[in-house]
Order: sequence, then C-alpha cells, then structure tokens
Amino acid sequence: MFRNLREDIASIIERDPAARNTWEVLTCYPGFQAILLHRVSHWLWRKRLRWLGRFLSHLARIFTGIEIHPGAVIGRRVFIDHGYGVVIGETAEIGDDCTIYQGVTLGGTSLAQGRKRHPTLSRGVIVGAGAKILGNFTVGENAKVGSNAVVVREIPAGATAVGNPARIIMPSEADQGDDAATRLFSSYGITLDADDPFVKALRGLINNAATQDTQLKNIKQALESAGIDFEKVPEKDRVDPEQLGKLVE
Repeated sequence: MFRNLREDIASIIERDPAARNTWEVLTCYPGFQAILLHRVSHWLWRKRLRWLGRFLSHLARIFTGIEIHPGAVIGRRVFIDHGYGVVIGETAEIGDDCTIYQGVTLGGTSLAQGRKRHPTLSRGVIVGAGAKILGNFTVGENAKVGSNAVVVREIPAGATAVGNPARIIMPSEADQGDDAATRLFSSYGITLDADDPFVKALRGLINNAATQDTQLKNIKQALESAGIDFEKVPEKDRVDPEQLGKLVE
C-alpha cells in the first residue's frame, strides 16, 4: 500500500518548485496526504469494509479539503496541487503521472448504480484549476484541460481542452518544437498554443479579409493606371453585393 511513497514525494518535488524537501511534502501538502489516506480507504473498500472506507474518506475530506471516493482508482505519482475543493467520484480512474489542481471535479452524469459513471484520465494528464470533467469517457495520454473548462466528451491524446463547453485544440507543429521539459509538464495545463479555436478562426478570417482588401486596392490601382474607369463598367458586368452574399451563406 505504501511501497510507492518515496516516488510520490519525489514526483511532487520535481513538479512543484515550492517543495523543498521530503519533510515539507509529508507535513504540508494536503494533496499528498489525501492520496495517502485514499490508499487506505481504497484498500478497505476492496475488502468490502465499505462503511469504514467511506468514513475514512470523510475524515480525509475534513482534514485536507479534498474529497476522493474510496472506490476511485488512482495510479502512481499522481500530484494534487493545492487541492482544496477537488472532488473525485466513485468510478473515476486516474492514470500514472497525472496532475490535478484545486477545484477540479471528476463527476458522473448517470444515476445507474454498479456502472462506470466517471471519467478516466490516462497517463500524464494535466487538469487546470476549476475544471469539470463529467461523464464516462477517457481523457487521452498527456492531454491538458484548461482552467474552468467543462469537459463532457472524450479528449484525444496530446490535445488541449478549453472553454465551456470545452473545445478541443489539437497539438500544432509549434508545440512539437517545444523543449522536452515543456512537453513533459506544463503548470495548470497552459501551453504556448492554447488559444481558443474560435479565436484562432476569427483571427484567420480577419487576416484573410485584410489581405484581400490590399489585393483589391492593388487591382484597382492597376486598372486605373490602364485607363479603366470603374464607373463606366457596364451595368450587366457589375457585381451585385446582395447576390454574392446569398452565394456564400
């Protein structure tokens, strides 16, 4: 039950620059303490000592501010940073090397007992502060969930989810050029290319419109230099803006 204690502490020191030594992690990190107590309550849960497991998880919530159902499965080297307000449901599964920040909810959307109702986080997932991941689906390996995102569908491996409801940003070529440390871990799930996809689309449309405007001005200047007057273009050859608008609707 406690055989992974040393590597858990080492992973916290590696990912949190505020962690100075083992003693500080043991005594001052509620996320570490919550996972430690969860291992005991989970063991009791598997031994069918259900009430005792629930009661221990209840005490852990009072002590740490982190609520983890004893039925949840948590892997190795999982780091709950700060942690206050984190809620992890009964059938949730968290893979190795995941990082979860304060206010995160791994919740269920079904009332069916005995079925998996909560999400599965694959290896290396980072969930930003206040994010809500709701339902029975999988978040792919090394995916990132932005702060306050509300995720209700599967996230592919390596992707980033932002917004409410969450929209998926796939990794770009720029991400591939990041240094190894950035690809391995990024605090709060923030990446250099984490703009909302709607914002990216609007930016592209605006840039395209500006480029076309410049090209039209150049065409107009060239036509005027050739002695062609726009006002003398035959009526039948003129572009009808309303008709053009209908074509692109």
